[in-house]
Amino acid sequence: MKATTNYTSEIVYDKKNLSKKKLLILYKNMLKPRMIEEKMLILLRQGKISKWFSGIGQEAISVGVTMSLNKDEYILPMHRNLGVFTTREIPLYRLFSQWQGKANGFTKGRDRSFHFGTQEFNIIGMISHLGPQLGVADGIALANLLKKNNKATVVFSGEGGTSEGDFHEALNVASVWDLPVIFCIENNGYGLSTPTSEQYNCKDIADRGKGYGIDSFIIDGNNILEVYNKVSKLIESVRKRPRPILIEFKTFRMRGHEEASGTKYVPKDLMEYWAKKDPVVNFQSYLKEEGILTEAQEVKMKEEIVKEIHDNLELAFNEEQITPDLINELNDVYKSFNYEEFKENKETKELRLVDAISEGLKQSMQKHDDLVIMGQDIAEYGGVFKITEGFVNEFGKERVRNTPICESSIIEAGMGLSIAGIKSVVELQFSDFVTSGFNPVVNYLAKSHYRWNQSADVVLRMPCGAGVAAGPFHSQTNEAWFTKTPGLKVIYPAFPYDAKGLLATAINDPNPVLFFEHKALYRSIRQDVPTDYYTLPFGKASLLKEGNDVTIISYGAAVHWALDTLSKNTDISADLIDLRSLQPLDTEAIINSVKRTGKAIILQEDSLFGSIASDLSSLIMEECFEYLDAPVKRVASIETPIPFAPQLEQQYLPKNRFEEELQALLDY
Repeated sequence: MKATTNYTSEIVYDKKNLSKKKLLILYKNMLKPRMIEEKMLILLRQGKISKWFSGIGQEAISVGVTMSLNKDEYILPMHRNLGVFTTREIPLYRLFSQWQGKANGFTKGRDRSFHFGTQEFNIIGMISHLGPQLGVADGIALANLLKKNNKATVVFSGEGGTSEGDFHEALNVASVWDLPVIFCIENNGYGLSTPTSEQYNCKDIADRGKGYGIDSFIIDGNNILEVYNKVSKLIESVRKRPRPILIEFKTFRMRGHEEASGTKYVPKDLMEYWAKKDPVVNFQSYLKEEGILTEAQEVKMKEEIVKEIHDNLELAFNEEQITPDLINELNDVYKSFNYEEFKENKETKELRLVDAISEGLKQSMQKHDDLVIMGQDIAEYGGVFKITEGFVNEFGKERVRNTPICESSIIEAGMGLSIAGIKSVVELQFSDFVTSGFNPVVNYLAKSHYRWNQSADVVLRMPCGAGVAAGPFHSQTNEAWFTKTPGLKVIYPAFPYDAKGLLATAINDPNPVLFFEHKALYRSIRQDVPTDYYTLPFGKASLLKEGNDVTIISYGAAVHWALDTLSKNTDISADLIDLRSLQPLDTEAIINSVKRTGKAIILQEDSLFGSIASDLSSLIMEECFEYLDAPVKRVASIETPIPFAPQLEQQYLPKNRFEEELQALLDY
């Protein structure tokens, strides 16, 4: 194996007090991902891997930053940061298996390239939606801050990713909370084909740090010594004095966004300029000029790397393709949860729904001494519905955290806390506002366990529902947006007793749970509730009334409309099922009841099309068709946004139409 031809370095290096050994390690750690990439490009052309996002020309950043961290500190790379994975010494056969979709990879063939994480190596990979990575890093950094462990967290993004709202939210949260996190922005000239001149209009991305009160720096991303020395110093500073830092690395992407897109849009002179600043070739030249790297050492290094690549490729190529296993696929959507029953005590007191939720949340805070609650106005103010009133006095502001108005970043921070082993509850001030954080809910929280076995131990509290004249943006009951997303659990109690026990279970469950709380029921429904901590199982409906003529299926506020109707029509003999849990769903209770009564009517507050009622109707038709004496009836709100004026809202809701629809079904 020949050594690289020597030429004078285009980069000015200052080795400071670094040892010869350290300098050679830095070089070898850059050389390794470069040689792996060169091999992967050959395999890509041979059709042996499906896609490749090249980091050639950017190795100094990945390697220098990773070597600046301790191995027990989390790093959150992107798809051009192969050097992060190799510097953390992940066995190459596992990376090669990952890229081929095989079982020895990190996602069991369920996700590609670098879309994975590994707790073993403290690496948390990206998802295709670039922004959530940054908020997740905030959550990990928050965990470090709460644990007082003097650890830093590093997260990567590209200059294109800084245009996303998540970037701004994450920087703002990190600044307000003084989180020990370093945001590393690799400014490589283009977001796919879009140049920086069409991506942002400030001189440097580092300028944005000033707007958030964050220290920011610009580093030559092709100079491995500048990267390593400056980042090492900054990380050590963050460990001692927790705070966020923004670093812009000036570099260039020498190949296409991915190989198929090419680089025809890049001016030739620009490509030539950056080719001269190749971080690997220039550092190799410098080490030779300084007498640190000899020809023999370079040859030996390359031979060792070639052998490592070859041997590990053999392992990966010889590995069998994954055999689809339906049971394994379905079982891995959720982290297994062994429900632990805490039985209620005999002593009870009358509580409103709002009080039961508050008491259940408080008792969970006492049970889980590191549980964190986050949300707008939840600290001293106690939340807009006063559910967390007094919590700050008992648990402190570290665990009861007011947040800026940035739903996306706070949900992502909950994910980061989970990665670091801490449970969290995020209060969405109104369930309508979850739209501002929709992406991390359905793409990060919901998919992480299926993708790479990482649980999302987060509960989202969702005050919801109409009947309070709050108009289109404070009245939605949007549970159906989430019941169709595999990986999420959706709970919707109608009574104080259920709400308290189910909330305790939601917090115990290591999976992401959306916990819907109807605002109109908060202070209108009372019930005797056990005073001590207790749990109730998910996936178990409650049979509120028993009868023979019809099955009424409902949840949330609509349960009370059904009860009111039956109280006025005592001659109707009906099973009334309160679902309580929408995902998982108690299909057995529904099917058994309908088979016995022969008729089914589903009452919900949500509008009809694409709703829970539609799925339940299909389920009943498929499972109970031969037992039905009439078509399944669905009763729901009309197909409009929720109006503000009380008379329009009454027309919108199905409450006043239910009795007529029920009677029509009975008369069928």
